[in-house]
Amino acid sequence: MIRKPKSSILWNREPSREVKYAGIHLIAEFWNGKNIDDKEEMKKLLGKASKEANNTPLKIIIHKFWPQGITGVVLLAESHIALHYWPEYNYLAVDIFTCGNHSQPTKALEYLKKEIKPKRIEVKEIKRGILSYEKDKKQINFL
Repeated sequence: MIRKPKSSILWNREPSREVKYAGIHLIAEFWNGKNIDDKEEMKKLLGKASKEANNTPLKIIIHKFWPQGITGVVLLAESHIALHYWPEYNYLAVDIFTCGNHSQPTKALEYLKKEIKPKRIEVKEIKRGILSYEKDKKQINFL
């Protein structure tokens, strides 16, 4: 499952404008879904979500809290996916940040929705590291 990272990450480009951004950050909240308070289940979800997003997993770390709760993070060559679960509230915080032209973070999110089956979902999408390029001045501006 763990692969060596690519040597560099290309910035995403919006074809209609001369705007580039480092990556897409999806922040999601899942309420009343499947109980995933298990290390092996968390590891499986993170590994498969990484593959669905066309990412390169480097390392998966899971921490089980006492008496309940679990956090899992998969470090990607293209950034990370993190899951934080509070079983006492039946709440899962989902954090998917990927960069590069081949990453598909929405596919990771769709996979997690399918597996966890939350009754309520809230999602925010953020384009990270936005910059614009002025061709005539050959200048990059951070927005």
